[in-house]
Amino acid sequence: MQVPARFEYEVAGSVREAVELLERYGEGARLIAGGHSLIPMMKLRLAAPEVVVDISGLDSELRYIEDEGEALRIGALTRHREVLESPVVRERYTLLADAERMIADPLVRNMGTIGGDLANADPAEDLPAAFVALDSEVVVRGTNGERTVHIDDLYVGPYETSLDHGEVLTEVRVPRSPGGSAYSKVKRKTGDYAAAAIGVALSMGGDEIESIRIGLCGVGSRTLRASGAEDALTGERPGSEAYSRAGEIAAEECDPIEDAKGSVEYKRDLVRVLLGRTVARAVERASGREV
Repeated sequence: MQVPARFEYEVAGSVREAVELLERYGEGARLIAGGHSLIPMMKLRLAAPEVVVDISGLDSELRYIEDEGEALRIGALTRHREVLESPVVRERYTLLADAERMIADPLVRNMGTIGGDLANADPAEDLPAAFVALDSEVVVRGTNGERTVHIDDLYVGPYETSLDHGEVLTEVRVPRSPGGSAYSKVKRKTGDYAAAAIGVALSMGGDEIESIRIGLCGVGSRTLRASGAEDALTGERPGSEAYSRAGEIAAEECDPIEDAKGSVEYKRDLVRVLLGRTVARAVERASGREV
């Protein structure tokens, strides 16, 4: 039987109170919202917080999707299902809709939160790679007030972010998505983590790729950005030759490990293939050939 170690339980009535509780209890305190990441880790004794601070009741502060024209704001307690069903996400941020369809199963999508997904820093999670491709930033609040952290600076290692203890991730902000975006994933079965997955967001300048960002998950110790592959594609005409060259670069940029999902070379090969497919789909969307 798998049971957590003994812990104390506190319920925060506001974000301010959550910050105060984290400050009061120190390094032994952890936040919980949907609980789909923390609870299994506690059961396996991979995490043993002394105090669990519950913020799941802060919907009035942290559960929303707001389109401001040039940016999309998503509150930390927004559920995966709500992002997937959002008309503005489906219309303007197709990469996010693609990724949400591939996350786990309906139970997780109904209860799992966007903020918990990002703050957990699991290198196999889908949404961090999607938000990397979309050039996003997160808003965090702590004892010293509020600050923003760009997604490129958020992840420093497996299950480790650059946030200070006592800071609460409250929101993710996504700039208006460029011309086309897409997300691709290979997994063993429904609900499984990715053997490899890629998110792409790009804009076209005539017949050439004007700008592009590529996020990778499942192929490194943290969520990765394939900047070398981005450089190889910027200013190039879309086509198999450009995709093949960029795929080779991306395969070298990632750092997969051998596990039940496949060997290192298998995962690198997935990156090579998925990059071309995902970029091609984003180009089609940018050109209006696919909805």
